[in-house]
Amino acid sequence: MLATRCLFGRLPRICSGAEVPRQMSGGVSLDLTGVYPPICTPFNQDESIAWDKLADNINKWGQENLAGYLVQGSNGEYCYLTQEERVEMIKVVKSHSPDKLVLAGSGCESTKATVEMTSAMAKVGADAAVVITPCYFKNKMNNSALEEHFTAVADSSPIPVILYSVPANTGIDLSAEVVQKLARHPNIIGIKDSGGDITKLGQMVHLTKGENFQVLAGSASFLLPALLVGAVGGICALANVLPAQVAKLQELYQQGDMEEGKLLQHRLIAPNTAVTRGLGVPGLKRSLDWFGYYGGPCRKPLQQLNQAELKVLETAFKDFKA
Repeated sequence: MLATRCLFGRLPRICSGAEVPRQMSGGVSLDLTGVYPPICTPFNQDESIAWDKLADNINKWGQENLAGYLVQGSNGEYCYLTQEERVEMIKVVKSHSPDKLVLAGSGCESTKATVEMTSAMAKVGADAAVVITPCYFKNKMNNSALEEHFTAVADSSPIPVILYSVPANTGIDLSAEVVQKLARHPNIIGIKDSGGDITKLGQMVHLTKGENFQVLAGSASFLLPALLVGAVGGICALANVLPAQVAKLQELYQQGDMEEGKLLQHRLIAPNTAVTRGLGVPGLKRSLDWFGYYGGPCRKPLQQLNQAELKVLETAFKDFKA
């Protein structure tokens, strides 16, 4: 009973290796199984954070079968927030959802700043840190630099660390070989990979077999194939807008209903593409408004959608009526 509750229950899942039905190297770890929306930061028209709207959104998401939230990921516009705002977002989300895992996007460009941000977010309740690859000096971000960066962050972090590879935004694709080396660190427990290379996802699962390490798909567009090659869940932008449907996809996989899962996966590709590579955060926020959540404006220089883009978004969601 304990193992089942640990994997699928609504309480934060802190499990020993013996209780999780995946071979792990021992010690204590978070079980990351499930679906996580990388939540948007809601802004008022003056671009201040709309804390009341955040609370409303969290309350609505809390009624869905979600494992937790990624706070201050790319869709949270973290690069436009102050350090104080980033930490406060973690604190507020955790206060409204103590029974969910709160994954904190703590990545900064320097190792020193990332260490400090991770520590600050841990102090206000983050359960794990999701650390993006530094990318401003991307020509110098070779394997050695990335290994040293993530190792230093994990060494100092009071909470587990999840690697984050999103080459569409950073221009850096964290290689499976580097991931294999980092997975041996006792405080690095997984990766969110948004690249969409299923071969690489399967390779990472294979190379880290036996380690305390879990792979999360970084998009709903390839969630089902990622699960089929060994991923344990996904951090999916579309789960902000269609949380029930994205969570249902993982449920169908767990039940072994591959035919229904395949059909649902197909239906999710168009809206997911629209709110990620297609129209980005402005598209995601507008769709939130349509589906009963608060999206609101983005911080500039991000622009609101124009009429042509709105039509594209409407078409992408035509199979899902608000």
